[in-house]
Amino acid sequence: MFELLVSSDGSGDTRTIREALDLVARRDADAGVKPGGAMPEPVTIHLAAGTYRERVEVRRSRLSLVGEGREATRIASGLGAKMPAGDGMLLGTFRTYTMLVDAPDVTLRGLAVENDAGDGREVGQAIALYADGDRLRVLDCALLGRQDTLFCGPLPPREIQPGGFIGPKQFSPRVVGRQYYRGCLIAGDVDFVFGGGRCFFEGCEIRSLGRGDDPNGYVTAASTPEGEPYGLVFSRCRLTSEGCANVTVYLGRPWRDWAQTAFVDCELGAHIKPEGWFDWKKPHAREASRYVGAGLVGPGAAGVAWPAWTSVLGEDEATEEFSRERVLAGEDGWDPEACDE
Repeated sequence: MFELLVSSDGSGDTRTIREALDLVARRDADAGVKPGGAMPEPVTIHLAAGTYRERVEVRRSRLSLVGEGREATRIASGLGAKMPAGDGMLLGTFRTYTMLVDAPDVTLRGLAVENDAGDGREVGQAIALYADGDRLRVLDCALLGRQDTLFCGPLPPREIQPGGFIGPKQFSPRVVGRQYYRGCLIAGDVDFVFGGGRCFFEGCEIRSLGRGDDPNGYVTAASTPEGEPYGLVFSRCRLTSEGCANVTVYLGRPWRDWAQTAFVDCELGAHIKPEGWFDWKKPHAREASRYVGAGLVGPGAAGVAWPAWTSVLGEDEATEEFSRERVLAGEDGWDPEACDE
């Protein structure tokens, strides 16, 4: 295990996260470690308390970024999709990220990742975490933004508008990775958990932020690829709000037709609309998507009137089908809670 300390006051090995990642890359090169080659040794980069205003790209497997708590260690930037990119174009959604994870076996723990660009109606989509690696663990973190806070890759096969996917994975193979989020705070307003990954959210707070509109927003916008058994699964999560009027927020809408999203044993706040889901005016999505709820409690679950193209399952049935083991095990039997800490 190789360990580094990042501290902006100069008391660590480096002052910035980028410098620490560059140091790891040089060390790997000196040791003859090549991307896609032999499994590298584990690396942990400890982040001292403070705010790091930088954009972070993690492309190295078996790497952990560990902060001193999500209220103490903050990584932040402020790019929005409507901002100029410097190449004669606007940034677009997928070049706005504060952090990109593009490698397997990465762990984020005890830190906040924030895109503070502002209201999406003014700045456009603004991603805090762009997550596109297999066996990703995000533990006790805060992911903070407004529109499109957390992107769970991969991208859909095709863009609807030309140039819509300009960014780091535009031409990459669309590989579905498994992602595990435990004890996290994820905050935003419109489609703030979105994408095609196989993701399990356990014991998280999913906080909708007020916009003063109705609808005020959408918690999810899944784009699960056709044939995938799971998309976004929320287990024992609390859906809360800050500044939202009652019954103004949808649980989700299908970014692509085969979207899959499930809320199991979750507490729904009063901001959640009784109809739960919006079809985004996509007739085929009503037949192809799968939206599931089970064991729901709280004010937002009291008058559930979900449309006929969604499902409310028995609690026992859902607990087995949507268990962490079933969702994340894959062919290698991955258990994120059994990984080395």
